[in-house]
Amino acid sequence: MALFANAVQFVTPSLPAAEDGEFHPPSLNEFFPEALWFEGTPFEINRIMLIRIIMVVVLLVLFWLGTRKMRVIPTRGQSLTEMAMDFVRVNIAEDLLGKKDARRFLPILMTMFFLILAFNITGIIPFMNIAASSVVGFPLVLAIISYVVFIYAGVKKSPGKFFKNSLFPAGVPWVMYIIVTPIEFLSTFIMRPVTLALRLLMNMLVGHLLLVLFFAATQFFLFSADGIFKLFGVGTFAFGFAFTLFEILVAVLQAYVFTLLTAVYIQLALAEEH
Repeated sequence: MALFANAVQFVTPSLPAAEDGEFHPPSLNEFFPEALWFEGTPFEINRIMLIRIIMVVVLLVLFWLGTRKMRVIPTRGQSLTEMAMDFVRVNIAEDLLGKKDARRFLPILMTMFFLILAFNITGIIPFMNIAASSVVGFPLVLAIISYVVFIYAGVKKSPGKFFKNSLFPAGVPWVMYIIVTPIEFLSTFIMRPVTLALRLLMNMLVGHLLLVLFFAATQFFLFSADGIFKLFGVGTFAFGFAFTLFEILVAVLQAYVFTLLTAVYIQLALAEEH
């Protein structure tokens, strides 16, 4: 029993208290933690903001360590860094945009992928236990950046035709533009940033709630339930552990999907018909 208690507390140290013998499910209040510093100012820092700052510093340190002494025969750290960067460069940027355009947009795509991944993975890191991307501000800012980048790409490529060809695709009978143009406007200029932001937000938000639910149930069954009901704690802990592994996959997948879709939108904006 002590082993389970230590494991549960290590994985989720901030579970709802069950001292009154009742089960306390997770709530959305966890995504609005109290301020730690500078409360009531534009620079207010709460637990989620602190996690974001920590992960940005971790990313900067890791990439600095991996690239500070580049060698023809790479070290292990340099090899790992190059493999990670080549994944974005080759499998996303160059595959979709070609080598020439990939060089132009690689910095933004690279930043998006690793920042999203770092912010997502904090959901399963002990003592952080919440994805830094599970609050709408971060997904929204990235979606706006993606929106601005693909519009910039299209306007830069075809200054006088981008919006016209986006809203009035060639080969459509003119009378059909009454229907097609509003649909194209909604799908291209409204739904793209909205779906980008919501997909990332909801995956990480729901993932956190499910993890807390499993481990809160484990704490309740082990320390508050009576008799045979304590055995349910073993099952909920097992499900929680399995879902933690699944969340690692989700964290990587969501970073990949967000970056991939941004590259797809840029590629469509650069298409010849524009």
